[in-house]
Amino acid sequence: MTGRRDGLLMRNSGQSLRGSRIALAIATGVLLGCVFAFLFPHGFSASDPPAQGRRIPRTSLQVGSSMCESPERINMLKSELVSVSEKNAELKKQVRELTEKLRLAEQGKDQAQKQFLVLGEQHKAGPFGTVKGLRTNPTVVPDESVNPRLAKMLEQVAVRKELIVALANSNVKNMLELWFTSIKKVGIHNYLVVALDDEIVNFCKSNDVPVYRRDPDEGIDSIARTGGNHAVSGLKFHILREFLQLGYSVLLSDVDIIYLQNPFDHLYRDSDVESMTDGHNNMTAYGYNDVFDEPAMGWARYAHTMRIWVYNSGFFYIRPTIPSIELLDRVADRLSWQKAWDQAVFNEELFFPSHPGYDGLHASKRTMDFYLFMNSKVLFKTVRKDDKLRKLKPVIVHVNYHPDKFPRMKAVVEYYVNGNQDALKSFPDGSE
Repeated sequence: MTGRRDGLLMRNSGQSLRGSRIALAIATGVLLGCVFAFLFPHGFSASDPPAQGRRIPRTSLQVGSSMCESPERINMLKSELVSVSEKNAELKKQVRELTEKLRLAEQGKDQAQKQFLVLGEQHKAGPFGTVKGLRTNPTVVPDESVNPRLAKMLEQVAVRKELIVALANSNVKNMLELWFTSIKKVGIHNYLVVALDDEIVNFCKSNDVPVYRRDPDEGIDSIARTGGNHAVSGLKFHILREFLQLGYSVLLSDVDIIYLQNPFDHLYRDSDVESMTDGHNNMTAYGYNDVFDEPAMGWARYAHTMRIWVYNSGFFYIRPTIPSIELLDRVADRLSWQKAWDQAVFNEELFFPSHPGYDGLHASKRTMDFYLFMNSKVLFKTVRKDDKLRKLKPVIVHVNYHPDKFPRMKAVVEYYVNGNQDALKSFPDGSE
C-alpha cells in the first residue's frame, strides 16, 4: 500500500511540473507577442503599409480638390468679395461722416478761437439794458512783404493809417480832374489815384496828384485799358486787398464824386464797412418793415418783410479786418466767373445770412447819413426843392443816379462852392 501511494505521489508531482512549464511558455509567448506588436506594428514582412495608413502627397490632394471644387471655390470667393466691398463702402461712409464731424469741430474751434481773440477773457452779463455786443473787429497785423513798393508810398500819403483811394483810366479823365480838384480845395492830403493806364499816370503827375501804377497783370490790365465804368468798378475789390493787408483803412471813392468837406471828420470807424446808401429817405436808407399782402392766405394774408436799399459800392470806408478782407475776396471771386453787377454782389455778400449750403459773412456794417453823404437822387429830387435842406452842406455828392455825370458834377461845384443858387435848376429829377 505504501509503494502504491509513493507511485501516485510521483506521478502527481510530474504532472504538476509539466503544467507549470506549459503556463510559463504561454506567458512568455504572450509577453514576446506584446513586445513584437509594439516594435513592429505592421508585421515583419510588410514593406508597403496599407493604403489608408499611407501619407498622400499634398499636390495630389490640391489637384484633385481643385478639379472637383473649383466652381464652389469661385462662388465662395465672389461671395467674400461682395461682403468685403460692402464693408469697404460702410467704412468709407464712416470715414466721410467722421471727416465732416472733424471739419465742423475744427470750424467751431476756429470760430471760438476768433471770438476769444476778439473778446479776450469771458465776462458776466451786466444789468438789463447795459449789455452791448462787440461791433468793432480788431485790425490785421500789417504785412509789408505783400507789396513793399505800395507800402513805402502809403507811408508818405496816408494820415493815421487811412486814405481815400480811387481807380481811374483815361475814359474818366475829365471827371477825375473835377474829383481831385474838389479834394484839394477841401484841404484833404491823404488820397491816392490807382492809375489803370499810363495816360492817367502822366496826367496825375502833371497835376501834382499822388498816383500809384500797379505792377503788370494781364487779367486786370485788359479790363483796365478798355473797360467801362462798371467793369473798372469791379476791379477795386481785387486791388484794395493789398491796402488792407498792409494795415490801412481805405475810403474807396468813385470819381463821379464832389468833395465839399473832409469825410474823415464824419466817420464812426466802429464797423468793418461804413457805406453810403442808394436810399433817398429814412425808410429806404436805414430799413423798414415792408408788409406783403396775399389775400388768398386768409387770416395769414399779411407777411412782414425787412427791406433796405443797397449800399453804394462806389463810396465806402473799409477797415483792415479779417471780415473786410473776406468780403473783398468773396466779391472778387464771384466777379471773376459770374457776369454780375459789382454793387449787387457787394450787397449780397454783406447782407445775406447763413443758411443751408451757404456761410454768410460775419462783417459789421454802418449806413452813412444820407444827407451828409448824398447821392444825386436825394439832391435833385428832394434837397434842391426844399428851402431848409438847401441850406445843408453835404460832405460829398455822388452823381450815381444820373448818366450825364460830368455836367451835373460841374453844377454841384457851382451851387455849393461858387454859390450859384440856380446851378441845379436846369436838370430834370431823373435822366432823360
